[in-house]
Amino acid sequence: MNRLLPWCALLLPLVSAIAITLFTLRFKTLSSFLSVAAVLGSFGCSCLIFGSSNISAPAFTWIDISGVFRVPLGLVLDNLSKTMLVLVSGVGSLIHIYSLGYMRDDEGKSRYFAALSLFMFAMLGIVLSNNFVMLFIFWELVGFTSYVLIGHWFERDAAADAAKKAFITTRIGDFGFMLGILMVWAATGSVVFAEIAPRLATLTNHPAFLTTAALLIFCGAVGKSAQFPLHVWLPDAMEGPTPISALIHAATMVAAGVYMLVRVGFIIQASQTALLVIAWIGTITAVLAALIATQQNDIKRILAYSTLSQLGYMVMAVGLASREAAMFHLFTHAFFKALLFLAAGSVIVMLHHEQNIWKMGGLSRNLPITFLTFGAGALALIGCPPFSGFFSKDAILAIAYERNVPIFVVGLLTAFLTAFYVVRLLVVVFFGKARSEIARKSNESPVVMTGPLIVLALLATFGGFAFFARNFLVLPIEKNIAFFVPVLAISALVLGSGLAITLYRNRKSEPFDIELFRRLFYVNEFYSWFINWTQELLARISAFCDRWIIDAGAVGGASGGTWGIGALLRLVQGGNLQAYLFLFGLGIVGLIYFAVFH
Repeated sequence: MNRLLPWCALLLPLVSAIAITLFTLRFKTLSSFLSVAAVLGSFGCSCLIFGSSNISAPAFTWIDISGVFRVPLGLVLDNLSKTMLVLVSGVGSLIHIYSLGYMRDDEGKSRYFAALSLFMFAMLGIVLSNNFVMLFIFWELVGFTSYVLIGHWFERDAAADAAKKAFITTRIGDFGFMLGILMVWAATGSVVFAEIAPRLATLTNHPAFLTTAALLIFCGAVGKSAQFPLHVWLPDAMEGPTPISALIHAATMVAAGVYMLVRVGFIIQASQTALLVIAWIGTITAVLAALIATQQNDIKRILAYSTLSQLGYMVMAVGLASREAAMFHLFTHAFFKALLFLAAGSVIVMLHHEQNIWKMGGLSRNLPITFLTFGAGALALIGCPPFSGFFSKDAILAIAYERNVPIFVVGLLTAFLTAFYVVRLLVVVFFGKARSEIARKSNESPVVMTGPLIVLALLATFGGFAFFARNFLVLPIEKNIAFFVPVLAISALVLGSGLAITLYRNRKSEPFDIELFRRLFYVNEFYSWFINWTQELLARISAFCDRWIIDAGAVGGASGGTWGIGALLRLVQGGNLQAYLFLFGLGIVGLIYFAVFH
């Protein structure tokens, strides 16, 4: 039975998705409970797997072409995948339960839960895959299901556009990912992780080839984990339901890129050039997103940019060759970011889907549970001791201080900015006077929504302790650095928080406007300009050639000539007997004329 547990953990959400789609689509309540039961079952199996020291899963041969190309259907069950399995299914379970309240009156409730179950199946598949081909298939399935979930309210143009933007942008990164996989297979002759590692010399003997393959694989993470310059899709994904925002931004889709980089870390860490590029991409993403977050007014978009920034920290840790620090922060981030999004959803629902923070205020009195849980998540996010984010983010900063001081300086600046925009959010939303009628009359959310908030708040508060001792011991950090860096980080926290309180206390509107940050550094405008002068220009040229050269020229001329001849023949073949007799007589006269005179 133990050998079937991993397959049960993986397949239960798929069974739920199929059952809802084929049999219970018209029964909304039944569909939602099927989905919740499946993910809870998957979480139970994951806990049993995590607690077992010698569990394995049967593997099956899927593709075997004369030993040249072999792809098994196999699962990897090491400490990394076991931990990630519990994290994904556990956070996913809480979001499923929360969705029962958030989506209770939605017309597409059954469709939502079917897609949610399929998404969980795909994400668990990424965690458990033991080879590149399986991983890539589940990777693409996550992309498809996220497209469906982000565009759940497809009747709204903004949601439909956001879904398309997410799907197309991540496909750009996935194309590079696919090329990287092909390069690794061409060099090692295998796509199975356990078989590639001992054959790594075939890659390391060709440094340029190795670096290219590693960076192409990293392209997949740039798309999925929304790193610069493919970060533009993630904030727009806020158009989907808030539980989806929590699911995508916490331990699943965007974390998949970081998990993948850690899973194939033996390839990436073999190239120092690739590591340096990855570290700086993560650093740039972290500070860029933090700067943008300081000028956002939509509560969900502020949290979205904080996700971008924290993912930047994780990618920074991968580039600094510290998989432990990256996974530690991924672990804690899953708790406090899911908490923050779900708490924001509680605010949004109780304010009748108002998302502008300047129409809120004073909510700490009307939504006490939401306020306390949101506060716990916010303190974890800014790295306030003893909340979970303090341990994991400081571990990354300590590694950066030891291995790359310029990256550390930018990371510390990002910590200051994080404290600033998060405290700004807290002050404007929960303190002061209510700035609208709906804010004054708001009430606390139902238990089905506040229950998951309380659980996540406890995890966000104490979750760092579970990994702190182990991760602190395995991270190669000198003792003086381990104490010096937290002092600097706490100083940045105090300065950022104090500045935000000073600027935003009792404010009714934004006191300053930095257009560069508010306009997202004009990255979207650049993409629009670039597409307009490349793809759109080529499309316009092609349309002109098609209409005026091909249609009106060669094809048009040939078709026009054929049409004219046909028109003349239609005049001859009119079906009128008298006309036929006249033409017959005319023909005879013509023959006689030519016979006599020629």
